[in-house]
Amino acid sequence: MPRPRRPQLLAALADDRDAHGPPLQAPKGFRIIPRNPDFDLYDNVGRDADQIHAARYNLATRDDLKRWARRDAQPFRAAHPLPDQPWPAPDLTPYLDALAAAQTAAEIDAVTDHVLDAAEPALRALSDYLVAAAQWKQENRDAAKGSPSHLLMTAASRALSVLALADEAGTNRLRATYDPAPTPATPTDLQQGTTASLPPSPPSPGTGPRR
Repeated sequence: MPRPRRPQLLAALADDRDAHGPPLQAPKGFRIIPRNPDFDLYDNVGRDADQIHAARYNLATRDDLKRWARRDAQPFRAAHPLPDQPWPAPDLTPYLDALAAAQTAAEIDAVTDHVLDAAEPALRALSDYLVAAAQWKQENRDAAKGSPSHLLMTAASRALSVLALADEAGTNRLRATYDPAPTPATPTDLQQGTTASLPPSPPSPGTGPRR
């Protein structure tokens, strides 16, 4: 069977995209220019949905970019071998068992603190690498928002934000248990000058319990 001509196939791709969602909009003045010899705009055989949709404007998908980068980095990878295995995953069994047995805010905080302490070295190492990648060839100088360097620096910060957010969650849980906010006074309380809902005043210096 003869292969469809290019205009016919392009029309078929456009119809398929219109049936599965709104069509992509090309920027004003956009021109279709071949981006890579490995990218065949008119052949959707074996391509996934993202590639078929992106083909309308000859745009590469993330998978396309990664595939081309792996191909072009082969000589570099051969000269600079890197570990093929991911970092060993920690055994969470004792932490999950303890978490399931926890009954109080103090107990769950004890477990979470141990998890954060164990994970901190790996997260800090990841953050340090992302900072170094952001500073590659000093691209971080005057980096615009959304640039690769800016995004890498943001990722480095968020890698440590995991620790800060988890710690804040634990602190809030402990505060709700040990130092809850005072109950808002009702109009009747205000008229009577009631202070029963307020927390006790801290002890004065030198008046602590004797040992």
